[in-house]
Amino acid sequence: MANPVSAAVHQCRLFFIALQFFTRLPIPRWVGFELAWLQHASRYFPLVGVVVAAISGAVYLLASWLLPSAVAVLLAVATGIYLTGAFHEDGFADMCDGFGGGVTRERVLEIMKDSRIGAYGAIGIVCLLAIKCAALVSLPPATVVATLFIAHPLSRLAAVSLIWLMDYARDEGKAKPMAQEMTTVEFIIAATGGLLPVVVCGVLGIFYWAALAFAIVVAAACAFWLGRKCQHRLQGYTGDCLGAVQQVAEVAVYLAILSSFQPPIRFY
Repeated sequence: MANPVSAAVHQCRLFFIALQFFTRLPIPRWVGFELAWLQHASRYFPLVGVVVAAISGAVYLLASWLLPSAVAVLLAVATGIYLTGAFHEDGFADMCDGFGGGVTRERVLEIMKDSRIGAYGAIGIVCLLAIKCAALVSLPPATVVATLFIAHPLSRLAAVSLIWLMDYARDEGKAKPMAQEMTTVEFIIAATGGLLPVVVCGVLGIFYWAALAFAIVVAAACAFWLGRKCQHRLQGYTGDCLGAVQQVAEVAVYLAILSSFQPPIRFY
Protein backbone atom coordinates (compact mmCIF):
# COMPACT_ATOMS: atom_id res chain seq x y z
CA MET A 1 0.00 0.00 0.00
CA ALA A 2 1.39 3.39 -1.02
CA ASN A 3 2.42 5.82 1.72
CA PRO A 4 -0.19 8.65 1.75
CA VAL A 5 2.50 11.25 2.43
CA SER A 6 4.65 10.02 -0.45
CA ALA A 7 1.61 9.96 -2.73
CA ALA A 8 0.75 13.56 -1.78
CA VAL A 9 4.34 14.69 -2.39
CA HIS A 10 4.29 12.99 -5.78
CA GLN A 11 1.10 14.81 -6.75
CA CYS A 12 2.72 18.09 -5.68
CA ARG A 13 5.67 17.25 -7.91
CA LEU A 14 3.35 16.64 -10.86
CA PHE A 15 1.66 20.00 -10.29
CA PHE A 16 4.98 21.85 -10.15
CA ILE A 17 6.20 20.02 -13.27
CA ALA A 18 3.05 21.17 -15.09
CA LEU A 19 3.61 24.71 -13.79
CA GLN A 20 7.20 24.66 -15.05
CA PHE A 21 6.21 23.25 -18.47
CA PHE A 22 3.32 25.63 -19.15
CA THR A 23 4.63 28.84 -17.56
CA ARG A 24 7.80 30.79 -16.86
CA LEU A 25 7.26 30.62 -13.11
CA PRO A 26 10.08 29.10 -11.03
CA ILE A 27 9.46 25.96 -9.01
CA PRO A 28 11.17 24.69 -5.82
CA ARG A 29 14.45 22.84 -6.28
CA TRP A 30 13.29 19.86 -4.25
CA VAL A 31 10.79 18.97 -7.01
CA GLY A 32 13.47 17.55 -9.30
CA PHE A 33 12.57 16.12 -12.69
CA GLU A 34 11.90 12.79 -14.34
CA LEU A 35 10.44 12.32 -17.80
CA ALA A 36 7.82 9.95 -16.42
CA TRP A 37 6.47 12.76 -14.22
CA LEU A 38 6.02 15.03 -17.22
CA GLN A 39 3.98 12.34 -18.95
CA HIS A 40 1.42 12.48 -16.14
CA ALA A 41 1.55 16.20 -15.33
CA SER A 42 -1.16 17.23 -17.80
CA ARG A 43 -3.79 16.33 -15.17
CA TYR A 44 -2.84 19.62 -13.46
CA PHE A 45 -2.99 21.81 -16.57
CA PRO A 46 -6.31 23.39 -15.44
CA LEU A 47 -4.80 24.18 -12.01
CA VAL A 48 -1.99 25.99 -13.80
CA GLY A 49 -4.78 28.11 -15.26
CA VAL A 50 -5.88 28.96 -11.72
CA VAL A 51 -2.38 30.25 -10.96
CA VAL A 52 -2.26 32.30 -14.17
CA ALA A 53 -5.73 33.72 -13.42
CA ALA A 54 -4.70 34.62 -9.86
CA ILE A 55 -1.64 36.59 -10.98
CA SER A 56 -3.40 38.23 -13.94
CA GLY A 57 -6.36 39.07 -11.71
CA ALA A 58 -4.07 40.65 -9.11
CA VAL A 59 -2.51 42.81 -11.82
CA TYR A 60 -5.97 43.87 -12.97
CA LEU A 61 -7.07 44.80 -9.45
CA LEU A 62 -3.94 46.83 -8.79
CA ALA A 63 -4.06 48.57 -12.17
CA SER A 64 -7.78 49.34 -11.95
CA TRP A 65 -7.23 51.37 -8.78
CA LEU A 66 -4.98 53.78 -10.67
CA LEU A 67 -5.87 53.45 -14.33
CA PRO A 68 -8.94 53.14 -16.60
CA SER A 69 -10.49 49.69 -16.93
CA ALA A 70 -9.34 49.26 -20.53
CA VAL A 71 -5.70 49.79 -19.54
CA ALA A 72 -6.08 47.43 -16.58
CA VAL A 73 -7.46 44.74 -18.91
CA LEU A 74 -4.57 45.18 -21.34
CA LEU A 75 -2.06 44.85 -18.50
CA ALA A 76 -3.82 41.73 -17.17
CA VAL A 77 -3.85 40.10 -20.62
CA ALA A 78 -0.19 41.04 -21.17
CA THR A 79 0.65 39.51 -17.80
CA GLY A 80 -0.97 36.22 -18.79
CA ILE A 81 0.96 36.21 -22.05
CA TYR A 82 4.22 36.90 -20.24
CA LEU A 83 3.61 34.21 -17.61
CA THR A 84 3.03 31.55 -20.27
CA GLY A 85 5.69 32.81 -22.68
CA ALA A 86 2.96 33.24 -25.31
CA PHE A 87 2.96 29.43 -25.44
CA HIS A 88 -0.72 29.09 -26.29
CA GLU A 89 -0.94 32.20 -28.49
CA ASP A 90 1.94 30.85 -30.57
CA GLY A 91 0.11 27.55 -30.97
CA PHE A 92 -3.04 29.34 -32.09
CA ALA A 93 -1.12 31.38 -34.68
CA ASP A 94 0.68 28.28 -35.97
CA MET A 95 -2.59 26.39 -36.32
CA CYS A 96 -4.12 29.32 -38.23
CA ASP A 97 -1.17 29.26 -40.63
CA GLY A 98 -1.12 25.48 -40.99
CA PHE A 99 -4.83 24.95 -41.47
CA GLY A 100 -5.19 28.08 -43.57
CA GLY A 101 -2.26 27.47 -45.91
CA GLY A 102 -1.82 23.70 -45.98
CA VAL A 103 -3.69 21.21 -48.13
CA THR A 104 -2.17 17.84 -47.26
CA ARG A 105 -1.52 16.52 -43.78
CA GLU A 106 2.22 16.65 -44.31
CA ARG A 107 2.11 20.24 -45.55
CA VAL A 108 -0.06 21.38 -42.62
CA LEU A 109 2.39 19.82 -40.14
CA GLU A 110 5.33 21.38 -41.98
CA ILE A 111 3.80 24.87 -41.87
CA MET A 112 2.89 24.52 -38.20
CA LYS A 113 6.48 23.56 -37.38
CA ASP A 114 7.86 26.68 -39.09
CA SER A 115 8.79 29.30 -36.49
CA ARG A 116 7.84 32.14 -38.84
CA ILE A 117 4.33 33.58 -38.70
CA GLY A 118 2.28 34.00 -41.86
CA ALA A 119 -0.71 36.08 -42.85
CA TYR A 120 -3.27 33.65 -41.41
CA GLY A 121 -1.46 33.52 -38.08
CA ALA A 122 -0.92 37.29 -37.85
CA ILE A 123 -4.53 38.11 -38.69
CA GLY A 124 -5.82 35.37 -36.41
CA ILE A 125 -3.83 36.40 -33.33
CA VAL A 126 -4.67 40.10 -33.77
CA CYS A 127 -8.39 39.29 -34.00
CA LEU A 128 -8.20 36.88 -31.08
CA LEU A 129 -6.47 39.35 -28.76
CA ALA A 130 -8.79 42.16 -29.85
CA ILE A 131 -11.90 40.09 -29.06
CA LYS A 132 -10.37 38.94 -25.76
CA CYS A 133 -9.64 42.48 -24.58
CA ALA A 134 -12.92 43.90 -25.89
CA ALA A 135 -14.92 41.23 -24.07
CA LEU A 136 -13.13 41.80 -20.76
CA VAL A 137 -13.44 45.58 -21.03
CA SER A 138 -17.18 45.20 -21.68
CA LEU A 139 -17.71 43.15 -18.51
CA PRO A 140 -18.71 44.88 -15.25
CA PRO A 141 -15.34 45.68 -13.59
CA ALA A 142 -16.33 43.83 -10.41
CA THR A 143 -16.66 40.56 -12.37
CA VAL A 144 -13.46 40.63 -14.45
CA VAL A 145 -11.30 38.77 -11.93
CA ALA A 146 -13.95 36.08 -11.38
CA THR A 147 -14.25 35.68 -15.16
CA LEU A 148 -10.50 35.13 -15.41
CA PHE A 149 -10.76 32.43 -12.74
CA ILE A 150 -13.41 30.67 -14.82
CA ALA A 151 -11.93 31.07 -18.30
CA HIS A 152 -8.30 30.10 -17.68
CA PRO A 153 -8.90 26.72 -15.97
CA LEU A 154 -11.94 25.84 -18.12
CA SER A 155 -10.14 26.56 -21.40
CA ARG A 156 -7.18 24.44 -20.30
CA LEU A 157 -9.56 21.62 -19.45
CA ALA A 158 -10.88 21.89 -23.01
CA ALA A 159 -7.33 21.44 -24.30
CA VAL A 160 -6.69 18.50 -21.96
CA SER A 161 -9.72 16.72 -23.41
CA LEU A 162 -7.81 16.34 -26.69
CA ILE A 163 -4.98 14.55 -24.87
CA TRP A 164 -7.55 12.27 -23.25
CA LEU A 165 -9.50 11.41 -26.40
CA MET A 166 -7.05 11.70 -29.31
CA ASP A 167 -3.62 10.54 -30.49
CA TYR A 168 -0.56 12.70 -30.97
CA ALA A 169 -0.06 13.45 -34.66
CA ARG A 170 3.73 13.81 -34.76
CA ASP A 171 6.59 11.43 -34.08
CA GLU A 172 8.20 14.23 -32.06
CA GLY A 173 7.33 17.73 -30.93
CA LYS A 174 7.14 20.13 -27.99
CA ALA A 175 4.04 18.41 -26.56
CA LYS A 176 5.27 14.87 -27.24
CA PRO A 177 6.49 14.30 -23.65
CA MET A 178 2.95 14.99 -22.38
CA ALA A 179 1.23 13.12 -25.20
CA GLN A 180 1.13 9.74 -23.53
CA GLU A 181 -2.25 8.09 -23.11
CA MET A 182 -4.28 9.90 -20.46
CA THR A 183 -6.37 7.72 -18.19
CA THR A 184 -9.94 8.49 -17.23
CA VAL A 185 -8.86 9.00 -13.61
CA GLU A 186 -6.30 11.58 -14.71
CA PHE A 187 -8.94 13.38 -16.77
CA ILE A 188 -11.30 13.41 -13.77
CA ILE A 189 -8.53 15.09 -11.75
CA ALA A 190 -8.12 17.64 -14.55
CA ALA A 191 -11.88 18.17 -14.74
CA THR A 192 -12.02 18.78 -10.99
CA GLY A 193 -9.38 21.50 -11.28
CA GLY A 194 -11.14 23.06 -14.27
CA LEU A 195 -14.68 23.01 -12.86
CA LEU A 196 -13.98 23.86 -9.22
CA PRO A 197 -13.65 27.65 -9.85
CA VAL A 198 -16.94 27.52 -11.78
CA VAL A 199 -18.70 25.90 -8.83
CA VAL A 200 -17.17 28.40 -6.39
CA CYS A 201 -18.38 31.35 -8.48
CA GLY A 202 -21.85 29.81 -8.63
CA VAL A 203 -22.03 29.14 -4.89
CA LEU A 204 -20.86 32.68 -4.12
CA GLY A 205 -23.53 34.05 -6.45
CA ILE A 206 -21.08 35.98 -8.63
CA PHE A 207 -22.73 34.66 -11.79
CA TYR A 208 -26.04 32.97 -12.56
CA TRP A 209 -25.79 29.20 -12.81
CA ALA A 210 -27.23 29.41 -16.32
CA ALA A 211 -24.34 31.67 -17.39
CA LEU A 212 -21.81 29.27 -15.89
CA ALA A 213 -23.44 26.28 -17.58
CA PHE A 214 -23.36 28.17 -20.87
CA ALA A 215 -19.63 28.86 -20.38
CA ILE A 216 -19.00 25.13 -19.87
CA VAL A 217 -21.02 24.26 -22.96
CA VAL A 218 -19.20 26.71 -25.22
CA ALA A 219 -15.79 25.56 -23.94
CA ALA A 220 -16.77 21.95 -24.66
CA ALA A 221 -18.11 22.95 -28.09
CA CYS A 222 -14.79 24.63 -28.96
CA ALA A 223 -12.88 21.50 -27.95
CA PHE A 224 -15.23 19.30 -29.98
CA TRP A 225 -15.16 21.53 -33.07
CA LEU A 226 -11.40 22.05 -33.17
CA GLY A 227 -10.77 18.45 -32.14
CA ARG A 228 -12.78 17.22 -35.14
CA LYS A 229 -10.83 19.53 -37.43
CA CYS A 230 -7.55 18.22 -36.04
CA GLN A 231 -8.66 14.62 -36.43
CA HIS A 232 -9.83 15.25 -40.00
CA ARG A 233 -6.74 17.16 -41.14
CA LEU A 234 -3.98 15.60 -39.00
CA GLN A 235 -5.41 12.31 -37.66
CA GLY A 236 -4.56 13.58 -34.21
CA TYR A 237 -3.43 16.67 -32.33
CA THR A 238 -0.17 18.57 -31.83
CA GLY A 239 1.01 21.01 -29.20
CA ASP A 240 -0.11 23.85 -31.44
CA CYS A 241 -3.60 22.36 -31.53
CA LEU A 242 -3.71 22.30 -27.73
CA GLY A 243 -2.71 25.96 -27.64
CA ALA A 244 -5.35 26.85 -30.22
CA VAL A 245 -8.10 25.04 -28.31
CA GLN A 246 -7.08 26.79 -25.09
CA GLN A 247 -7.13 30.23 -26.69
CA VAL A 248 -10.40 29.80 -28.58
CA ALA A 249 -12.11 28.28 -25.54
CA GLU A 250 -10.84 31.10 -23.31
CA VAL A 251 -12.28 33.76 -25.61
CA ALA A 252 -15.52 31.79 -25.98
CA VAL A 253 -15.93 31.67 -22.19
CA TYR A 254 -15.43 35.44 -21.97
CA LEU A 255 -18.15 35.92 -24.58
CA ALA A 256 -20.46 33.46 -22.85
CA ILE A 257 -20.13 35.28 -19.53
CA LEU A 258 -20.51 38.66 -21.25
CA SER A 259 -23.72 37.54 -22.94
CA SER A 260 -25.33 36.97 -19.54
CA PHE A 261 -25.07 40.71 -18.83
CA GLN A 262 -26.65 41.82 -22.11
CA PRO A 263 -30.36 42.69 -22.25
CA PRO A 264 -32.45 40.41 -24.48
CA ILE A 265 -33.06 41.63 -28.02
CA ARG A 266 -36.65 42.54 -28.78
CA PHE A 267 -37.80 42.16 -32.38
CA TYR A 268 -41.11 43.97 -31.88
